[in-house]
Amino acid sequence: MKRPRSLKSRALQLLAQREQSRVELRRKLLAHARAEVAAARSDVMAEARPAGALASGMPRRKAFGSAGAEDVSEPRSTPDDLPAASGVRPPEAATVDLEAQVDAVLAWLEANRFLSAERFAESRMHARAGRFGNLRIRHELAQHQVRLSEPAEQALADSELDRARAVRIRKFPDAPGSAHERARQARFLAGRGFSADVIQRVLRHACRPEEDDD
Repeated sequence: MKRPRSLKSRALQLLAQREQSRVELRRKLLAHARAEVAAARSDVMAEARPAGALASGMPRRKAFGSAGAEDVSEPRSTPDDLPAASGVRPPEAATVDLEAQVDAVLAWLEANRFLSAERFAESRMHARAGRFGNLRIRHELAQHQVRLSEPAEQALADSELDRARAVRIRKFPDAPGSAHERARQARFLAGRGFSADVIQRVLRHACRPEEDDD
């Protein structure tokens, strides 16, 4: 039987790839643990199946009585019917509470600074800042149940106007020449999570770059 991979080993591998939030790492570890349990259960069932049994169940035997021949199926094994003498411990006995095991691993990771909400938040901010506005970034962080530190939040606010201008120019090199085009560019920036005030200032500057609206 394949030896299950430990939750701690899987967690450290994921954290080596990139910073993770507690919420997403917990979800991934639970999925990993459940897959390991399912694989172990499958191995136990395969080892408990009698030699020569068909995949669909035990071979059928004939029972003869006064009414003539009758097909009688042998009962199939279930996890509860596994013989205690088989030496294979049912996976359920080894995994009483997967969530408690995962939470214990997460607590260890946090205590040893392998898992950090602050590092994750700032990492995600830097990864998103070049393409998205503050509303989008804050919403994404809220889904991970983390918040930026005050200095990081201030830096994000101070840079939003310049970031919005850069995002608009990459998508629309020319200034909007009509109300329809202005509305289209505004919708694009709003979809990227920039605030209404920032969008207004960006489009005004695009049309009249000589004006200083900073």
